[in-house]
Amino acid sequence: MKKELSLLIAILWVVISNAQESTSTYNILKMPTSAHVMALGGENISVIEDSPTTGWSNPALYTCTSNNTFGLNFTTNTNNSKWMGAQYIKAFGDRHTGAISANYLSYGSMLETDISGNTLGKFTPKDIVINIGYSYLFSEKWAGGAALKYVYSKYAEYSAMAIAVDLGLNYYDEEKDLSISTVVQNIGTQIKAFDDRTAHLPFGIQIGFTKGMNHAPIRFSLTMIDITRWSSKYYYVPDKDKIKIGQKILNHFVLGVDILPTNYLYLSAGYNFRRAYELKAAGSGKGAGLTFGGGINIKRIKAGISYARYHKSTSSINFNIGYSL
Repeated sequence: MKKELSLLIAILWVVISNAQESTSTYNILKMPTSAHVMALGGENISVIEDSPTTGWSNPALYTCTSNNTFGLNFTTNTNNSKWMGAQYIKAFGDRHTGAISANYLSYGSMLETDISGNTLGKFTPKDIVINIGYSYLFSEKWAGGAALKYVYSKYAEYSAMAIAVDLGLNYYDEEKDLSISTVVQNIGTQIKAFDDRTAHLPFGIQIGFTKGMNHAPIRFSLTMIDITRWSSKYYYVPDKDKIKIGQKILNHFVLGVDILPTNYLYLSAGYNFRRAYELKAAGSGKGAGLTFGGGINIKRIKAGISYARYHKSTSSINFNIGYSL
């Protein structure tokens, strides 16, 4: 127990010393790779699942994935951008788990013009993330993890690079079907800029809670996001000064629910208060903030599909599949 508390104190110290109220780039680091996480509102660090994509949100959860598991994820958007990746999870004994993954985001073909508006040709902006993760099972109920992420962005002749680290901690009581997690995300810095301006990574802290019902096949999740970010300047809305304190508090929470008809199937839905608020402010109120999906876990095969909206004119469909050797 002392080890778990020491790690938690270390994480909180990092939170305090690195908390910053500044706008950020490299938001590719905030995109989910897991269809299950996307279906639960797009933000979840506590759902326990044998899937190679779960550790992207919380590296402590790599311990939940079966040994020698390969995975693929693919997200398509109606604006022709595509987000895809591959993962491999390897256990080393009973306590150590390693992971490696690569993700690629293509924004589609775009016209390149000069300062006068003359067309010079076409280019395809892209982002690449290489992730190396590790998790350690402290005890039957406690696990911790860390992930190192390298980000490379290429937009026409301009490029940029950054390094980020995630730290995660999870407590899971299987008998009570209770999972509690905390994660410090994207501690790091830019190592090469597009220009002379300094860009900040999307640093964040999250706390997550997932609990299954005792007498019903239902599991609820509550995730608190952006714990260090309370300034109105983070909201993409016209009237930033008019955000009420109650709404601002709600915007830091994401709700999710799983219906589990069998041990091999889940149906999920979620509601992201911040995304709903911003989409409604942008003029897109229909279905704003809602997500849903489903998945299976049958023997060696794990698969999931989900739907979400991240922009008023764009819908996203995520699919991921994993196979354990």
